[in-house]
Amino acid sequence: MAVPARSKVVALPARRSPLRAALVSLRPRQWSKNLLLFAGILFAGKLGDPVRWLEAVAGFCAYCAASSAAYLQNDVRDAQQDRAHPVKRSRPIARGELSTRAALMLAFVLALVAFVLVVPLGAWSVLLLAVFAVLQLAYTLGLKLVALIDIGVIAGLFAVRAAAGAVAIDVPVSPWLVACTLLLALFLALGKRRAELVLVEARAAPGRPALDRYSLPLVDQLLTVTAAATVATYILYTIVGRDTREMMVTIPFAVFGVFRYLALVHTRQLGEEPEEVLLGDKPIIVAVSLWALTAAVVPAVV
Repeated sequence: MAVPARSKVVALPARRSPLRAALVSLRPRQWSKNLLLFAGILFAGKLGDPVRWLEAVAGFCAYCAASSAAYLQNDVRDAQQDRAHPVKRSRPIARGELSTRAALMLAFVLALVAFVLVVPLGAWSVLLLAVFAVLQLAYTLGLKLVALIDIGVIAGLFAVRAAAGAVAIDVPVSPWLVACTLLLALFLALGKRRAELVLVEARAAPGRPALDRYSLPLVDQLLTVTAAATVATYILYTIVGRDTREMMVTIPFAVFGVFRYLALVHTRQLGEEPEEVLLGDKPIIVAVSLWALTAAVVPAVV
């Protein structure tokens, strides 16, 4: 008589404490996206102004709080779908480590803190944060289900961050900065969609509904076009932008960063979590560090 095969036992990770679960749900690694709020003080050449630094830090903290509030709302709404995902099922809300009630209360407190932080920065800062919050909510409630619109909203959120960083320290918002930010965000969002498509095909795992409207050939074409547009726009910005020609020396670092990320997306199937790539790939870290150092030092000595 045949002996039935033993089923494979998969050990689940130990349950996290409520405090640990709450901290994980805030997705602190995602806060790296909000470093864009310091672009204004960098490009405006105000690195030596302590008051501007305080304003920029206040804006950064506000957008970290607002982002985490949005992540909590998103995870509450997607908890059932996340439980069927090979990676997202480990999220605290999906695992039942953080209750829906606690998550929504925490989201409300974080949103309130975010607005309290930007009130001293002026009415425009409050308005931009409100736009950011509305876009995040619209994305969570339905726009993330619409192909192309979903990545457009993601790009818009990055553009709001860039504008908010400039408004917080009371310097003009450069249209070049907004354009470069929009294109770079589109590039990263497309890389994320490509990685999700690869994961769905490789593991036969359920993916977000919008993925049904994407295909690898389409995403690859859009990635190529967006990468080229991002590089071209940045080069034009450094050449024709007012008082920015000294930034031409940063072009090699920017181009390398974009190309390196594109290579990782295609050769290693990375990109589902852009912050993991940006914070974990040493060549990209070096390129970004050299870009930031050069952008800060060159204008001061030229």
